[in-house]
Amino acid sequence: MKKVIIVSFAMMLGFLPRLRADEGMWIPALISKNIAIMQKMGCQLTAEEIYSNTDPSIKDAIIIFGGGCTGEIVSPDGLIFTNHHCGFGSIQKVSTTEHDYLKDGFWAYSKDKEIPIEGLTVKFLVYMKDVTDAALTGVTDDMTEEVRAKTINDNVDKIEKEASKDNDYKVVVKPIFGGNQYYIYVYNVYKDIRLVGTPPSAIGKFGGDTDNWMWPRHTGDFSIFRVYTAPDGTPAEYSEDNVPMKPKHYLPINISPKKKGEFTMIMGNPGGTDRFLSSWGVENAIDYYNPSIVKVRDMKLKLMKEQMDADPKIRLQYATKYAHTANYWKYYIGQTKALKRLKVKAEKEQLEAEFSNWINHNPNEKLKYGEALPDLKAAYVGINKYTVAKVYFYEAIYRGPEIFKYAFGFKHLAEQLGDKEAKQENINATIERLKTGVNEHFKDYNLTIDRNTFAAMMEMYYNDVPKDQQPEYLEKMHKKFKGDWKKYADYVYEKSIFANADKVAKFLEKPKAKVIEKDPALVAWNEFYASYRTLMENEKPYSEQKARGHRLFIAGIMKMNPDKNYAPDANFTMRVTYGRVEDYYPADAVHYDYTTHLFGVMQKEDPNNPEFIVPDKLKELYKTKDFGRWGENGKLVTDFLSTNDITGGNSGSPIMNGRGQLIGLAFDGNWEAMSGDIKFDPELQRTINVDIRYVLFIIDKYAGAENLINELTIVKDKPAPVETPANEKTTEPVTEPAH
Repeated sequence: MKKVIIVSFAMMLGFLPRLRADEGMWIPALISKNIAIMQKMGCQLTAEEIYSNTDPSIKDAIIIFGGGCTGEIVSPDGLIFTNHHCGFGSIQKVSTTEHDYLKDGFWAYSKDKEIPIEGLTVKFLVYMKDVTDAALTGVTDDMTEEVRAKTINDNVDKIEKEASKDNDYKVVVKPIFGGNQYYIYVYNVYKDIRLVGTPPSAIGKFGGDTDNWMWPRHTGDFSIFRVYTAPDGTPAEYSEDNVPMKPKHYLPINISPKKKGEFTMIMGNPGGTDRFLSSWGVENAIDYYNPSIVKVRDMKLKLMKEQMDADPKIRLQYATKYAHTANYWKYYIGQTKALKRLKVKAEKEQLEAEFSNWINHNPNEKLKYGEALPDLKAAYVGINKYTVAKVYFYEAIYRGPEIFKYAFGFKHLAEQLGDKEAKQENINATIERLKTGVNEHFKDYNLTIDRNTFAAMMEMYYNDVPKDQQPEYLEKMHKKFKGDWKKYADYVYEKSIFANADKVAKFLEKPKAKVIEKDPALVAWNEFYASYRTLMENEKPYSEQKARGHRLFIAGIMKMNPDKNYAPDANFTMRVTYGRVEDYYPADAVHYDYTTHLFGVMQKEDPNNPEFIVPDKLKELYKTKDFGRWGENGKLVTDFLSTNDITGGNSGSPIMNGRGQLIGLAFDGNWEAMSGDIKFDPELQRTINVDIRYVLFIIDKYAGAENLINELTIVKDKPAPVETPANEKTTEPVTEPAH
């Protein structure tokens, strides 16, 4: 574990650039613990201006966008900026072959042209607070992990019900520090979200999978949405009577040039990190978990791409699925390489040796924490036995051929039809629900891809998963079809009602329980799922031992270093991370600058590669150098680097300057530091951000959406005076409106 510099030490040595405290995804409600070092680095905000439960603060402009990204409010009319890859699924959802907004982009030049996105929500954090005492009521050290978990779950249920009583808030309690502490998060959920603007993928996803996780980057990774409310300002389902939201706070935009070393702050919702992972956990990732995910996803991507390259309709249908699969396929490749290259296992072993030495010299601490490392070591001996089978179930079955999950969705209907006491009105309601989902499912479904995926996943499961962890059913199918998995797939997709929209619709007119129960797709799913449940039962004692060891290890480490300000692992809740605009040296004799420019887009152009096509209008704007006020010394910055500590879930997060003004959108990490979720390396780890000036340039010059530019509050710092008398030094940069 990379040690975090404590505040007093960092302040004392703050002038040394390599001692900056950039590591940490900090809880906003506790940011007062960090504010001194943040201000030393250039932050001009107070802790209350960043996060407040009572007064408007930056936290009120930060949202959870959809199910796994971040966004920010940037206007008094509820305008949202987020990443293009975060809006990708919504953009695809409202696209057709005639109006392909992924390919061509989309711009609403007036509010009445904005497109409602069914099912898309955004969540605003109302408040968070520590509820550890309530969550751990009745918990004792001598409890088994199973009893402990049940006690905590019962407590959490009570906390969540109390916080959601007499309101419409979404409430969730989450553990931090391995279950040593608990926080409650209360959200206001808005359900009328509309697409406002998106560049074509040739800009928003420029570089595609080739450039993903890489630097230098030249991607305009942004899209624009808007929150609508009922006329009284409350959350509401879509209605023509709804009005643009009036937020508590929105982010002004600063278009000043970036300077190396300037302060940066990101607020967002990082999904998950594992910074307290043991050396045995690192070994599991390198040898079992990561390679299994990569191997399965590699095959799924290959099968999708074959059909996508052959048919533009399929390319549109599978654009989101392919992107989601490819993103963390490449991530796990990079993480494995980085874990090995940076010798992270050895570093973890060193920390564990220090911990062992500490408890061996403190008998009282050994009584409390002495079993932590033995628990972890023994737990991974068992976990390693089941990791491949566990990953294969998730990747090859649960996230494998779509026919599995779709068939499973009909299981409740089969149970109702087989229940003599089931009410007909409830059965009818289930049937109607399934009917409404038919078109949605098959809209983006290709039979050939799914059947080929089914055959490939069955073969890989049979060959790679230990035989005693496979369903016996799979061996039966192997014998029945003489090892020809393609024939098995042909049989399933010919006989199953779930591979064809017409068959499903016909079945729902006269549904029968036996038809569902005997369907070969559902039969296969049931067999794999039953095998998986057995697997989880066998792994359970090891998982519980790991949870106990992990919790004790974290508590012990914090006790060993009582003066250190630790950040908890990410858990898809709001966090603050601070750093600086910075370049880096990825290898000997290699230097990467901290900005990229539009001319780099032109250098990468390849008309024969769909990942590097440059739109004609963008080329014309570059040729004429028509950058407007968004340019800098005759050039246009596209992306820039910072030392902020982020991970998945931070996509779309605002990166701000020291005054809380938006200067870009975070969208990626760099390849050399893919181990960052486990081990933060300040020399290598960088956040890749799209510069806000490139975003505004595309909106203004490329799209001509002046209506959106006029909606924003845009400022630019005045150049500093050439000479300033010593007794008249200013402490705050002066800003002037840019329009």
